[in-house]
Amino acid sequence: MIRTALFATGLFLATTPAFAAGHATPGVVASDQDVSNGVVSAEKITAGENGWMVVHRTDADMKPGPVVGYAPLRAGENLDVAAILQEPVASGDMLMLMVHSEAGGTATGVFEYTLGAKEDGPIKPDGKLVMQVISAK
Repeated sequence: MIRTALFATGLFLATTPAFAAGHATPGVVASDQDVSNGVVSAEKITAGENGWMVVHRTDADMKPGPVVGYAPLRAGENLDVAAILQEPVASGDMLMLMVHSEAGGTATGVFEYTLGAKEDGPIKPDGKLVMQVISAK
């Protein structure tokens, strides 16, 4: 009976959001979209820890460029994550929606990243950025 109770407890913990958040594969799901309202969004972002969806300009080289927006993320699944753009983005511009960490900065809850910095920098599981490139319409 104790063994059954331990198994049931383990099964329950494995299905709770807190357990799942720490074991979820990070990812970004986003599509090309109209940003004329000054907002860009991702349908779903899965993050292994609290952090940020950071919107970088990019181009055909697919290298992250300047940051033009960001929004907070919580560990686990985040739906309809929206970032207010901090500068105009034209139709046809390419944007990279990337998951950044909350680690390394001096203040929790304050986005401190600048291009190339380590504070609140991008996460890189297996050495790869977690991101999705979209085109503005």
